[in-house]
Amino acid sequence: MATPLPRLSGGGRRFGHLQALRHDPLGLFRRVRDECGELGIFRMLDRDVALFSGPEAQEGFFRQPDEVFDPQPTSNELMRPIFGPGVVYDVPPDKRRDMIRTPALRDKNLRSSAEIIAEETERMCATLGDAGTVDLLDFAAELTIYTSSACLIGRPFRESLTREFSRRYFELECGTDAIGYLHSGANIAAFRVRDRARERLTELVSEVIRDRQAMADPPRDLLGILLSLKDGDQPRYTPGVITGILISTMFAGHHTSAGTAAWLLVELLRQPPLLERVVAELDALYADGREVSYQALREIPHLEHAVKETLRLHPPLIWLPRTALVDFAYKDWVVPKGTIVAMSSALSHEDPACFAEPRRFDPDRFAPPRDEEARNPWAYLPFGGGRHRCLGANFALMQQKAVWSVLMRRFSFSLAAPPERYADNYSAMVVRPKQPFEVHYRRREPALRS
Repeated sequence: MATPLPRLSGGGRRFGHLQALRHDPLGLFRRVRDECGELGIFRMLDRDVALFSGPEAQEGFFRQPDEVFDPQPTSNELMRPIFGPGVVYDVPPDKRRDMIRTPALRDKNLRSSAEIIAEETERMCATLGDAGTVDLLDFAAELTIYTSSACLIGRPFRESLTREFSRRYFELECGTDAIGYLHSGANIAAFRVRDRARERLTELVSEVIRDRQAMADPPRDLLGILLSLKDGDQPRYTPGVITGILISTMFAGHHTSAGTAAWLLVELLRQPPLLERVVAELDALYADGREVSYQALREIPHLEHAVKETLRLHPPLIWLPRTALVDFAYKDWVVPKGTIVAMSSALSHEDPACFAEPRRFDPDRFAPPRDEEARNPWAYLPFGGGRHRCLGANFALMQQKAVWSVLMRRFSFSLAAPPERYADNYSAMVVRPKQPFEVHYRRREPALRS
């Protein structure tokens, strides 16, 4: 006979623990782990949620196929208003895989992407003065829209983008409030902003489509391919669906990168010796005048370790929920069919059994001889794990290294606020730094950044 699943105390009769999930999700997950152990239940309105904690339980979570734990029923309600109907989670698994698969994420294509990202970063550098103050999240969000669109969709589409596209895309991603898992049409401010942003993005993409259709020889980027697909004499996809496909394509290259880029610099600025070490590494690597390239990016371990440690302390998704399609046995417990099942990378990454001084920013935990800390594939999970591990993981790491290979050689930086003022914003399931998130910058002398 199965042992009853441990349940978290508290939670209101009407909403359960939903309010805690919306406003302090990591605090909620800590309570579940502390009270219930490696598998515990909390309540989200009328739904039970089973949280798997610790490497052994998380391995059990990630090893299940879609026939057992499927992300579609849980994520579709949240993401449908963002991607649109008939896109990604709103289609069968085989079509979903085709929609999110892009050749740009293959290792062999990352070589050209490194150069494109460096070029886009140089273009953004040109928009800054010799000295000033910048909100890192705003800057990184705009930059990563350009890099992800140029690399994942194509240069012609990127050249059609304006700063408004970046702002609307940012608003769209902010519409991932936890209540959306159950009722994405709820009348809350985040969803009203999300819906206006989605409508405007469709208008902006429609303008690009009209321009393309007027061309005698339109470009053959991803947008061009989508426009060429026909069912008989009719276009296969409406502008709304095309917008959704483009948004979902950029999502993997954007939501991780903007927050990570912002936090990377701030964490290094909090420990100046670490920043000085990274800058010296970059100056030495590029002292011979070489360009940023895929090969060069493989030769900067201090920066790479700092990126990985940033992802450990600030994973971009607070949790990964799925739905149990069958009764699922784990040890002496049985998770009933229909239960939402989940794990939290943020919770896993602060586990002292896996990471020494887990709340300390320490990039050297990824360097020999200490790198065994990060080798457990079920403990370090910034990109998820198992068959649903993020397809863009390698792209995301490469993007961070390319961006900072340029920025740290062009500018010196300092914090614009006390170090403790910089914090994460957990008001949405896509975690972002809490704004304002500002730093001061000063352009370096050419001799120092050759």
